[in-house]
Amino acid sequence: METARKVITQLRQPSKSYALLVFLTGALVFVAAFIKYFHAFTLTEWVMIYSMIAAVLILHYFIFQLPPEGNYQSLDSSVFLASIFVFGGTFALTVLFLSELVTMLIDRKTTWWKHLVNFSIYTLMISGASSVYYLLGGQLGQFDSSRTHVYFLSLTVYFCINVLLIGFYFLLLHKGKQFEIIKSFFRDSLFAYLSTLLLSIVLVVLVTNNRYFGLFLFLAIACLLSHAFRRLFLMYNELSEKANKDHRTGLFSHSYFEEKLEEAIREYRDQERSFSLALLDLDDFKKYNDAFGHPQGDKLLSFFGKLIKTECESRQLLAARYGGEEFAVIMPEYSKAKAFAFMNELRKKVNDTPFDGVEVFPHGCISFSAGIYEVSKDNYYKSQLVDLADRALSMAKEKGKNTVMIYGEQNQLPQSIEKEIHDLGQQLKIFLSKDVYTFKHSKRVYSYAVDMAEVLELSDDDRRLLILGALIHDIGKLEIPRDVLNKKSKLTADEWEMVKKHVLWGKEIVLATGKYKDLVPLVELHHERYDGNGYPYGLKNEEIPRLARMLCIIDSFDAMTTERPYQVTKTLEEAIEELNRFAGKQFDPELVVPFIQYIQTKMTTGLKRELEGSEEAI
Repeated sequence: METARKVITQLRQPSKSYALLVFLTGALVFVAAFIKYFHAFTLTEWVMIYSMIAAVLILHYFIFQLPPEGNYQSLDSSVFLASIFVFGGTFALTVLFLSELVTMLIDRKTTWWKHLVNFSIYTLMISGASSVYYLLGGQLGQFDSSRTHVYFLSLTVYFCINVLLIGFYFLLLHKGKQFEIIKSFFRDSLFAYLSTLLLSIVLVVLVTNNRYFGLFLFLAIACLLSHAFRRLFLMYNELSEKANKDHRTGLFSHSYFEEKLEEAIREYRDQERSFSLALLDLDDFKKYNDAFGHPQGDKLLSFFGKLIKTECESRQLLAARYGGEEFAVIMPEYSKAKAFAFMNELRKKVNDTPFDGVEVFPHGCISFSAGIYEVSKDNYYKSQLVDLADRALSMAKEKGKNTVMIYGEQNQLPQSIEKEIHDLGQQLKIFLSKDVYTFKHSKRVYSYAVDMAEVLELSDDDRRLLILGALIHDIGKLEIPRDVLNKKSKLTADEWEMVKKHVLWGKEIVLATGKYKDLVPLVELHHERYDGNGYPYGLKNEEIPRLARMLCIIDSFDAMTTERPYQVTKTLEEAIEELNRFAGKQFDPELVVPFIQYIQTKMTTGLKRELEGSEEAI
């Protein structure tokens, strides 16, 4: 009963169910082929069968790997194909059956069911190729150069069956990567199979002219080629390892970390696989370098890197050297709470690990500060995640180092927001000479954002992002010609397309400053619509960051209720009606509600005049 339960549990896994289906199909095809085409082999044919089995076993010894991981190939397929071309499909299946039986007895490391599935896959490949060979008029026992297309089409079927059967198995194991896996199979396996076709034709020619000596010559060539494939793959792995690893610490490199971070973001979006990102900074490393010199400092980096690597690898986390004494860890399926618990445990372990010269550190031990950010629907590209984790790291350092902080859970901002508002306000005054409307509009939107940050009870960091983002959300309009910005009549189609580009130009301006690049989502996406009909990307629903959705409401409301060159001004009541009408279409239906309540509260408390005209000085 217990065995049956285990079997049922295993079969609930799509990959295991698929493997069983392939085995049953292959077994049925094998039995059917022998019932239909079986004939008694002569003594000479049995000798050739055993010779072919020996060739398969020898080539199987020279097996080599091709991407994706877990996909192994050998040139034994050339023996099976040559057997089809010279002796027929039944002969090839006999060679397969007996060679697989010997392999099962020799290779005890591979589980029995994998041997059976492998046998079934080869059965389907051989049956498919031999059927095509017969249907196209292929002749047994000789090589016909005028029928080269028959050999090629037989191999094509053989190759396609292999790619489809094995490829689909890998798709079940690695959901969400269908295109990449199929592409990898075709790109990396095609050359090996073309070599297999050429070798099978070589074997046909050699065997038909001088059977056993020809088979010996073929084996010599095939073994050398298999060895070359294996060496090339090992060299490729070594080069990849060097490119992806940091020599000093043994951790992954910065470039590999960025590649894997993008992959984690794609998995989060496609499969909702959450993850947390941590940035670590070795505390007071410069002080240690100054005291003992760079060689000893390199030893400390190496020691610290190995500690991180050991702890992360045991938990299947990806750790990388981000640069200098900074490190990064990607934690798949880790909530911020779980990530915090791990990083704090790691911090304590580092504190308790002795190392020469730690007495120069303020804490008297090796220590690090760390910032954590759990991916959420309010971020949409790689640099933002790093910025937010780095902001938490900065807060950890400000709190005295040797501590771990989670982004969004700081009690206060690491620096005064007033100074940032003042600095951005000065930059905003550039609009005074070019477009007074945009200058005043930005100030009003900023004022609304200050109030809505309170209404929504945003964290300190989100409050900062919304307020500063509101202040400079239209900064890209600096790139629009003065005559278009101040045009009194309706814009032409070309002019409107130019105006729409201000979100992308704004993104470029903000990124150029460097300091405020975390404001990019608000600058770039505040004209996206909840229904997906906005610009520049046509994002919809929660694909748009929450603060950008809030800014869209504020920006639209101010645009409706203030005078514009080519649009009739709406009253506050009309604007509220417009917000309600487009809730769920242009605007987030949940965020519209508190904003309308806020406006109505303002109206009922006698501040209608303030809403319709006054602006605070920045």
